[in-house]
Amino acid sequence: MIGLLIAIVTFNFIGFKTNNRLTGNQILHIWLFTIAFQLLFDIFIEFKYHAYWYFDKEVDWRGILPHVFLIPPVNMIFLNWFPYKRKWLMKFSFLFLFVIAILLYEIITLLPEPWGYFHYGWWKLWHAAILDPFLLLIVLGFYKWICKLEKRACLEGR
Repeated sequence: MIGLLIAIVTFNFIGFKTNNRLTGNQILHIWLFTIAFQLLFDIFIEFKYHAYWYFDKEVDWRGILPHVFLIPPVNMIFLNWFPYKRKWLMKFSFLFLFVIAILLYEIITLLPEPWGYFHYGWWKLWHAAILDPFLLLIVLGFYKWICKLEKRACLEGR
């Protein structure tokens, strides 16, 4: 639990302190999308198939913390630091390095308590290595959609 609390404070601090791109509206949209998308994914992967779990295999109040307060600021960091106006190679490199950072953090979460809080069932690190880029691209696509909706709303005077 100590490792999780340190991570929540650290990622939220970095996410909000370094933010120079995301508006309050965008943060709210990304935060809620992240929670909904992760819970939808985890209903099957975590709870039905027991691929991995936070703390223990059963639904637990402590398991709410990573879902609500850990992953959303990481997505904020990703979106805020993403090189939108750079060449394709720079975008790919950023995505690749960000996934590497996530995987390194995931390894740390596997430490025994009180530092670790994440446990593997049949899930392995390579599953995350394959899936994480797609999940980040989904978040990126959602963010771009929100930007388009905001722009349209401003043009229409809403």
